[in-house]
Amino acid sequence: MDYKKAFAEALQVLKDEGRYRVFADIRRDRGRFPAARHFANGASRPITVWCSNDYLGMGQHPAVLAAMHEALDAAGAGSGGTRNISGTTHYHVELEAELADLHGKETSLLFTSAYVANDTTLATLRKLLPGLIIFSDAKNHASMIAGIRNGGGEKVIWRNNDLADLEAKLKQVERASPKVIAFESVYSMDGLMAPIGAICDLAEKYGALTYLDEVHAVGLYGPRGGGLAERDGVMHRVDIINGTLAKGFGIMGGYIAGTRDLCDAIRSYAPGFIFTTSLAPAIAAGAVVSIKHLKTNGAERDRHQERTRTLKGKMKAAGLPLMDNPSHIVPLLVGDPVLTKRMTDALLDRFAIYVQPINYPTVPRGTERLRITPQPQHSDADMDRLVKALLTLWTELGLPLEDHAEAAE
Repeated sequence: MDYKKAFAEALQVLKDEGRYRVFADIRRDRGRFPAARHFANGASRPITVWCSNDYLGMGQHPAVLAAMHEALDAAGAGSGGTRNISGTTHYHVELEAELADLHGKETSLLFTSAYVANDTTLATLRKLLPGLIIFSDAKNHASMIAGIRNGGGEKVIWRNNDLADLEAKLKQVERASPKVIAFESVYSMDGLMAPIGAICDLAEKYGALTYLDEVHAVGLYGPRGGGLAERDGVMHRVDIINGTLAKGFGIMGGYIAGTRDLCDAIRSYAPGFIFTTSLAPAIAAGAVVSIKHLKTNGAERDRHQERTRTLKGKMKAAGLPLMDNPSHIVPLLVGDPVLTKRMTDALLDRFAIYVQPINYPTVPRGTERLRITPQPQHSDADMDRLVKALLTLWTELGLPLEDHAEAAE
C-alpha cells in the first residue's frame, strides 16, 4: 500500500471541502488579554482574540498566577506519576474537595481534561452497570459520543432538548433496565440551554441516572459558579456532573462530581484515569484559587453577561445573522465552509481580529459559522471594531444581512 498517498489524499479531501484546519500561532499578553500577538512569516504583530474559551479571563488573574508560581517553586514542575503511584499531591486533594463543594456533591474526581472525563466515565459506566442503556442528546459533545461508543452496548439518541421525544423513547424501555440520560447544560456551538429540571423529572419517573456536562457553564452561571444546574436550583437532583477547569476557571483539566461510591468506582475501574499521569501541581493550585475566587465574587460573571448582551445587541442592530440563544455564545451563521474560512482569514490578516472558523464535523454541513466569545475584558471600542470589520467582509463576500439591519453609526 502507498501509505504516503493515502495520507495525502485524505488531507486533500479536507482542503477541497474548505474545512482543512490551520492553527493560529498566538501568544496571549499577560495582563492585557484579549490582546495577543500573532506569529507568521518570521514576524509577530498585535491582535485581538475573539474566540477564547477562557470566558472570564481567569487564566490572567493575578491571584491565580501567584498560586501557580508558588506551587511551582514549592513542588516543581510535574506531579511525578499517576494518581496511584506518587501523583496524588496535596494540591490534587484540595482541588477535588473544592470541586465537590462547588457542586454540592460528596466528592469529585480529577482528569487531565473534560474530554477524558466524559469519554472515560461514560465508557466505564457500561462496565459497572451491565445492560446499561444511554439516552444521549443529539447535540452532545464528541467526548460524550466517544465514551458512549467506546463502552459498547445500547444507546438511544433523542432530539436536542426535546422532552417529548426523550419521554417517548424512555417509555420503550423496561423501567427496571439501567439507564443514563446524558446531556449538556449549555451547547457550545449553538448556545442553547437544557431544561435540566424537567429532564431530572423524567429521570426520576423512569428510573434513570442523569449525567450532565456543565463544561460551558461552570464558573459562568449560578451564585457561586456551579453552573446552570446551580442557577436553576436543581444541582442536587443531578447524579453525575462533568466539568472543566479550562474554560470558566481559565486553567486546564476536567472532572466529575457525584456520590462517593460512584466516583470511587470510576477511580477504581477506569483505564483513562488509572493509567495516566496526573495534572501538574501548579495547574491544580491555580484551579483551586480560581474556583475559590469565583465562588465568592460574581463581578466577572456579571460583567461577562453584560458584555454578551451588549455585543449581541450591536450585531442585531447591524443586521448580522446572529444565531440567537440565551447563553454567552455568539454564533454568526455563514453556511459555507469556504466562505467561513475566507472570512476568518480576512479578519486576521486585514483587521488583526482572531476568530476561528467552525466547520463540519464540529457543526452540521450547511451551518458553518463564526463562534464569537466576548469576555469581561473586551471594551466597547473592541466590539465596534469587530462589528465594523464583519459588516465590511459580509458585504464584500456577498452574504445576506438580516432585514432588521439598522444604519451603522
